[in-house]
Amino acid sequence: MDEVLLRSLTPSVLGILVRRGADFAAAEDAVQDALVEAVRAWPADQPRDPKGWLVTVAWRRFLDATRADTARRRREDHADEEPTPGPAPAVDDTLQLYFLCAHPSLTPSSAVALTLRAVGGLTTRQIAHAYLVPEATMAQRISRAKRTVSGVRFDQPGDVATVLRVLYLVFNEGYSGDVDLAAEAIRLTRQLRSAVDHPEVAGLLALMLLHHARRAARTAADGSLVPLAEQDRGRWDTVSIAEGVEILQAALARDRLGEFQAQAAIAALHADAPTAEETDWVQIVEWYDELARLTDSPVVRLNRAVAVGEADGPRAGLAALVALDDALPRRAAVAAYLHERDGDLATAARLYAEAARKAPNLAERDHLTRQAARLNTRR
Repeated sequence: MDEVLLRSLTPSVLGILVRRGADFAAAEDAVQDALVEAVRAWPADQPRDPKGWLVTVAWRRFLDATRADTARRRREDHADEEPTPGPAPAVDDTLQLYFLCAHPSLTPSSAVALTLRAVGGLTTRQIAHAYLVPEATMAQRISRAKRTVSGVRFDQPGDVATVLRVLYLVFNEGYSGDVDLAAEAIRLTRQLRSAVDHPEVAGLLALMLLHHARRAARTAADGSLVPLAEQDRGRWDTVSIAEGVEILQAALARDRLGEFQAQAAIAALHADAPTAEETDWVQIVEWYDELARLTDSPVVRLNRAVAVGEADGPRAGLAALVALDDALPRRAAVAAYLHERDGDLATAARLYAEAARKAPNLAERDHLTRQAARLNTRR
């Protein structure tokens, strides 16, 4: 069973049903039924035209559901004739589906779930496992999202920036359960890049590839986090790094800088350094300045403070922190690192402990707790 093929065909099959007159929610249910049937039938006899097979089965499922629901009988006026079997239309509605799933009326979590289901072809169970929530909870979330967008015109213009943020959210979930969401986000972003010519789409794909290339070195054998400076760079994926840099350079050459391109440029500078000590921190600060102008994000300014601390010394980094809110996530961890670099171990230990209490996940909490304990033993 070629699961990648099934997932790649999902958006175009769904788009065909919608263009034939099915509302989005009913069409998406029918496509999911067809995918389940494919998983059952294809291992024994994969069709010569997989897309056409999925369209035919999904359309039949849609018609069956429509005819069984008396409240929807009016829909049969335009959907009661099964199309003549044959090759599926070549129209690719993938881009419209991305826009629909990233509709501004949806919450970020709902947009991510709907994108994974409608465009990514994942089952509700797979998405639930990835997010570590009960399947029933995820089913309700997806159902609400489908109802929200069912009345939206399928051909209305969409916002690429919103779609990219949804994909970035998927990527940042990383891996949990039986679905590698980081790899899935890369696959979906490649798909989007083939459908729309936009430098920020290329920038996001480059950013994902460059970050994902360091994945194997991010954790030790016991599962503990390994900071960037301490990672074994021999374990970085040089093929992904080369691809990411090539994609980024082509995007930057178009002179339409966006935040994902700027973030990718920073990631590329880290990837280009043979050792942590050889990192070009001065240029990284310059890219953070560009990024801050583009986004005015406090998180960007926090990361810039780290870069300033490396380029100009820890006291310069601490000075850059002064204007940032104490409640900003990970601010205490950054302050602890800079105080340690400046030799103030007592303050650093206290801040590491404070940061551990606020950590968003267990791995980060354990790492920060160990940092505090390490400094307390040295005092």
